[in-house]
Amino acid sequence: MSISKEDVQGIATLARLRIDDSEFDGYAANLSRILDLVEEMNGVDTDAVEPMAHPQDVALRLRADDVTETDRRQDFLDIAPASEQGLYLVPRVIE
Repeated sequence: MSISKEDVQGIATLARLRIDDSEFDGYAANLSRILDLVEEMNGVDTDAVEPMAHPQDVALRLRADDVTETDRRQDFLDIAPASEQGLYLVPRVIE
């Protein structure tokens, strides 16, 4: 698939990128190669391939789901400059 200079300009505009006129041809060639690779990968038959969660067949090490920290919510609320009903009160920034 061939990308034109106008396509690169449109993509650069959408991406809010500033590209010098001398760089358009290089970007067009690189994007064309990327799209050719994607097109080649789309042509591969993957019907017999089972989806995987991980590329290697490994089991994850799990740890016990135990509470290791104590509840210090009230301690932090007590030292806050202002709190009410378990919430921190902050100055209004929008009028």
